[in-house]
Amino acid sequence: MAILSNGSAREHIKPGVRVCIVLKKDQRSGKLTEGIVKDVLTKSRIHPHGIKVRLESGDIGRVKSIIG
Repeated sequence: MAILSNGSAREHIKPGVRVCIVLKKDQRSGKLTEGIVKDVLTKSRIHPHGIKVRLESGDIGRVKSIIG
């Protein structure tokens, strides 16, 4: 499992991509949640804290890494 990119550029994040996100409740601890992107919620091209997504599990958070 290789990390392909950090999650700050929207062009790399599409539905179906496996990512690690940090949930709002886990921002202090930095705990990551792995899942598959269902929806991309951030409209801007780049976000310094990571693109916000909804996973297929329903969890919402900011992408910290893209897994390949």
